Amino acid sequence: MKSLHMEIGGFDDMKLIESGMKSWKWAHSNMVVVKRIIGEIGNAKPLDGIRLGLCLHITKETSVLVLAIQKLGGQIAICSANPLSVQNDVAAFLASRGVTVYAWRGESLKKYYDSINQVLDTEPSLIIDDGSEMHVVAHSSKVESIIGGTEETTSGLNRLRSLEKQGSLRYPIIGVNDANSKRLFDNRYGTGQSTIDSIIGITGLLIAGKKLVVCGYGPVGKGVAERARGFGGIVTVTEINPIRALEAHMDGFSVKRLAEASSEADIFITCTGQNGVIRKEHMRKMRSGSILANAGHFDAEIDVKYLKLNSKTRENIRPYLDCFTVEGKKVYLLASGRVVNLVGSEGNAPEVMSMSFANQILSVLFIKRNYTKLSKRLYGVPVEIDEYVSKTTLECLNVKLDNFK
Repeated sequence: MKSLHMEIGGFDDMKLIESGMKSWKWAHSNMVVVKRIIGEIGNAKPLDGIRLGLCLHITKETSVLVLAIQKLGGQIAICSANPLSVQNDVAAFLASRGVTVYAWRGESLKKYYDSINQVLDTEPSLIIDDGSEMHVVAHSSKVESIIGGTEETTSGLNRLRSLEKQGSLRYPIIGVNDANSKRLFDNRYGTGQSTIDSIIGITGLLIAGKKLVVCGYGPVGKGVAERARGFGGIVTVTEINPIRALEAHMDGFSVKRLAEASSEADIFITCTGQNGVIRKEHMRKMRSGSILANAGHFDAEIDVKYLKLNSKTRENIRPYLDCFTVEGKKVYLLASGRVVNLVGSEGNAPEVMSMSFANQILSVLFIKRNYTKLSKRLYGVPVEIDEYVSKTTLECLNVKLDNFK
């Protein structure tokens, strides 16, 4: 087992590895686009001898991506994109397959950043990131080996655009999140389903008849709102973007300001990728028993600090469900305000992650072939990659396109 840093709580390593292997097999069987890519180009080993640093949620779907890159010849060191999203059995399985793993579920914030630095210490040539934590750390480090990278999320791209605006990017980065075959499916259908699934799993409550507020109507917010309504929820959307607010209205949702909706709802879900969405002025208006969840990458959308500093009592009700008593009212926080679908559940389904990770693989190969011709800036996923992923997915689903002949 190679460089596995994990607290396994008394579990036998071999049992963890076996469990992780079964999860990998299940995800692999449902990630047909990644399988197709490896079947077409795996024997050529286009990443032979290339070191890659990965900062991703370590899930069964990620294990399919990692072993796919390994089959392409890549040498991998991986850490987690969130201290609470690691599936320990998957991490153990990857380590048993020769992957350098620096991750375990529940690692402290210090250990989390130590792990990122340990991956960078391997001097990777390419970075695959989810949230741009590794990209940001790399830009403040002395690592000179990096020739390019990719970024998976809206939140991560917002950080990179800030660096680009300052003229500070040190290498080219492809924004995988902006590919149509990623954003329109992974974010909407994947995160929409897994967020509602996680909220139900953590709380055990009925969604039907509940009043929900979805903050943000981008691809994630659209998916969450649709799935909540599908379960019988009464959904209100809040937005700062006039086009998206109009979309939500035309899609049949009530659209209100959060200040107005705060006193009316049972469950609040942030989906914006922005800081300070649900603040103390909103929480003061909420009913006792309100539930707060975050579907964004970072734990900055809900003012958790306010809850912690002003709560007379804090009680853990069940895993990832904490009750704060503030001004005589009970407010329930899910997953410590972190990304709820990955902390409280398994994240997005393998079918949509197959599309996202196919974009990651092909974008990494594009950078490896073309990095000497690329500027130090953000790029979109090349159109031919985006279309290949969409067409291959349709073929695997046995869906045929029409033509004009």
